[in-house]
Amino acid sequence: MDLQLSARAGKACTVVKVGGQLDMATAPELDRCIRQVADDGGLQVVLDLADVSFLDSSGLGVLLAWFKELRSAGGRLCVAAVQEIVAYVLQVAALDQVMEVYDTVGAAEADMPPLTA
Repeated sequence: MDLQLSARAGKACTVVKVGGQLDMATAPELDRCIRQVADDGGLQVVLDLADVSFLDSSGLGVLLAWFKELRSAGGRLCVAAVQEIVAYVLQVAALDQVMEVYDTVGAAEADMPPLTA
């Protein structure tokens, strides 16, 4: 299954909408997408996972790697609108203890600190 990805400017962040199954076959696509966002200066990223129906360890690896990379660059990565099965995987992996998980994209955007020049 293909991964659907789109990015848009949000309030003090970039929102990346992800759809489909985030697994070994598709995780590199998400990695490339976030790399492009970061290369374009987007250091505060909200991942909208509302349409993600499956998440495996490969997807978790991409999330954790970008969480660390953006944080070390002074930025932030969080996830929003996760389905129950994805929330369960984040919980089992304890990633929800490290990274903020929001009920809605709007809540995640509202919690982003203002961008400073």
